[in-house]
Amino acid sequence: MEPRLNLFSIPVVAKALKNFGAASAALIKESTLPKTTQDLVMLRASQINGCGYCTDVHSKDLAHAGETSTRLNLVAAWREAKVFTDAERAALELTEQGTRIADGAGGITDDAWSNAAKYYDDEQLGAIVCFISLINSSNRIGVLNRIAGGDYTPGQFG
Repeated sequence: MEPRLNLFSIPVVAKALKNFGAASAALIKESTLPKTTQDLVMLRASQINGCGYCTDVHSKDLAHAGETSTRLNLVAAWREAKVFTDAERAALELTEQGTRIADGAGGITDDAWSNAAKYYDDEQLGAIVCFISLINSSNRIGVLNRIAGGDYTPGQFG
């Protein structure tokens, strides 16, 4: 499967994607949200959205950072797994609710938000909201443009 467009060959699109990437980079580098949680959030949303490319990137980044295969293999079934911390479970719940907005009324429930607020401060909660938003957008770009997963090498983007 080949991408439908070379998005970086279209100047206005390339400029927009560069700014989009800068927003992600700022969060990754400057947020106090643990890196593992960042990648778990991005992996889970990518799985839900069926984005092969983003699922490839975030699962490989987690593995490269030392994440166990057991935890990686259980992200999609995190509710039925005992390998995630309560804080990670709270972030994964926000991710699912924030990704499946159309599946339920009201988006993220007050219970899910209150639970996450037990483990994360306002900066970290804000980062989770931004990560969920950005990865959902990335997933849509990948799926719409048919960007396939499988070729990513950890660290290839610097």
